[in-house]
Amino acid sequence: MTQTSTLSSYWFRLLGYDRFAECVRVLLALGGIVAYGLVSGQLAAIIPILLGAIACALAETEDQWRNRLITLLVTLACFSVAAMAVEWLLPHPVAFAIGLWLSTVLLVMLGALSGRYSTIAGATLILAVYTMLASDLAGGAPEGGLLLEPARMLAGAAWYGVLSLLWSALSPQQAVRHALARLFRALADQLDGKAALFLPLRGRDDQALQLALARRNENVVAALNDTRLMLIDRIGSRRARGTTAVLLQRYFMAQDIHERINSSHYPYDALARAFFHSDVLFRCEHLLRLQASRCRQLADALRRRGRIGRDDDVEAAFADVRTSLESLRETPHEPALLRAVDGLASNLAAIHDLLDGRVLLDRHMESTLQDPAPQSLADAWARIRAQFSPRAPRFRHAIRLATALLVGDVVMRLVHPQHGYWIMMTTLFVCQPSYHATWRVLLQRMGGTIAGLVIGWAALHSITPLWQLPLIALTGVAFFAARHRRYGVATAMITLFVVMLVNQVGDGYAVMLPRLFDTLAGAAIAALAIHFILPDWQARQPGQLLADTLHSDARYLARILPQYRSGKHDDLDYRIARRDAHNAIAALSGLLGQMLREPGGKHRHDDVLLRFLTAAQVLLGHLSTLGSHRQVLSADAVNAVMERGDQAVAALQRVADAVLASEKPAIDPADTAADGAEPSLPNDDVATLVLNQLALVRGQCRKLAELTAEWQPR
Repeated sequence: MTQTSTLSSYWFRLLGYDRFAECVRVLLALGGIVAYGLVSGQLAAIIPILLGAIACALAETEDQWRNRLITLLVTLACFSVAAMAVEWLLPHPVAFAIGLWLSTVLLVMLGALSGRYSTIAGATLILAVYTMLASDLAGGAPEGGLLLEPARMLAGAAWYGVLSLLWSALSPQQAVRHALARLFRALADQLDGKAALFLPLRGRDDQALQLALARRNENVVAALNDTRLMLIDRIGSRRARGTTAVLLQRYFMAQDIHERINSSHYPYDALARAFFHSDVLFRCEHLLRLQASRCRQLADALRRRGRIGRDDDVEAAFADVRTSLESLRETPHEPALLRAVDGLASNLAAIHDLLDGRVLLDRHMESTLQDPAPQSLADAWARIRAQFSPRAPRFRHAIRLATALLVGDVVMRLVHPQHGYWIMMTTLFVCQPSYHATWRVLLQRMGGTIAGLVIGWAALHSITPLWQLPLIALTGVAFFAARHRRYGVATAMITLFVVMLVNQVGDGYAVMLPRLFDTLAGAAIAALAIHFILPDWQARQPGQLLADTLHSDARYLARILPQYRSGKHDDLDYRIARRDAHNAIAALSGLLGQMLREPGGKHRHDDVLLRFLTAAQVLLGHLSTLGSHRQVLSADAVNAVMERGDQAVAALQRVADAVLASEKPAIDPADTAADGAEPSLPNDDVATLVLNQLALVRGQCRKLAELTAEWQPR
């Protein structure tokens, strides 16, 4: 009974694995092709079919079946052009080099339309190299002519595409459930990061804790964006219904929880000092940990299509927090501190009610989602044209990748004309848009290649060619299972895949040393390219991102303020402003993380920029607090809130404009006065809390202005 229960538990965990569905599809596709080769006896013929199926799987996007059909047709069209162009131009070095460079630039620029087209473009480049591989293994033009190998590759791509369409039609919401599960797991990690700020420990590094929280917030923002795109794909311009409507409500719930997690009612170091001898912060920290566990339970329930019950531990933790608050009121404390803790407790209660489903979101809330895809051909062309600039990162990457592949082609023809396609393949995979990403992939690919060759030598030595066929399918599955999270393992698996594949029509041992040499050559080309071909050092970009962050915060605050007159309403404009503010801080966090990994001498004032990120994170926390407590205030309170709120918006815009103009921002004396101010309205605790938050926002504006002045070049 115990063993059966263990196996059942393992099976359900496997079903909940993110890549499980993709791995099953790949296994069916590759296994079916291998079975066809065994039955027909044409093992050489299945090589391009296998490569076509893998390329199509790399081009796959998590769309509903109608959009997936359109994507598949576009993918097959791109594949057919790329495969036939390679076959026709490969014997003509000059024409091939020109076509390679131009097509690489155009395909990379095509990715400006959306992530879907960027994925298709990348897979098309991979298929072009695979076509070179298939042509090389075929020993030149096959008996069926130049069209035979491209036709076989397209057949493999179409075979996988059909399986993908059927899977999408039979399980239309699985991808959304997994995306939501990843989102709630990211929220759980952020709750744990937030909990660390409530431990009143002596000598703690608040800046390090804030930076760690910013990285976790970056993951949440990415998960929110991924989930939104999947929901848009399934809803379109229609009104969400049935299961989709339920999942959409989960997404809106996650947005609300995210806003509340980011809320900061008072500086954490001040709270730690004030309540160092009280247990209230420990109680809050424990409650946040329990809510993080609750988010993980919800994530597991989404994966398994189950439900979560009530949690008595959370109820007991809330009772302890309330008891601690009552004890605090019996001792003398500053009113602002007590209001902050009361607001914190209210926020934690709201998160708990949302997770337990006790509070339903507004049924009349506008459920429209902003579709980021181009809405017309004119819009699509405008997006691509906007990227054709030497200052645009996509254009710089397009030129860099195209030139690197061109150099790889030249090296291949001069040094290693046979089996030299791995030079270009390595360059294609390793050459990433950023320096850090390039070196991370480079090291993992080299390590994975060496491991794959060692395992491949052992496999060729101990397993007969016939029994290698099932392993070809399994290593292909392992590559897809590991490619997103463990690229080194994925590289080892695809290396083993290729070695055993070559061994079916030739000598697998003969390609091992060339594979190693070509990997080193391709990696060297990519490393040189990221340094010398339009290098896109992140240190050149902080100014624009600093300004974008402040402008986004200003728009977010401008959308919050009117709702203290009309009441809470998460309309589309408000949600866009909130998302833009979080996207901006996530982009800034990611950029600074990449900057710190760039070679020395390429950036300056890292410490100032890190302090700016910390201050911006605190500022967003105060704005999130204002967003969490939206409710109708009295006329007098609204007038005071709007007046001080407009001043805060103007202060944020003033600092942002100064950053863009490379000027030192003027510090408004009102901002200095606001720092630490405690405005209040008699008998209106909510209005007083809001005014205190606006005062803290003005104080953060002053800090950001000072940091900007320190960072600006003299």
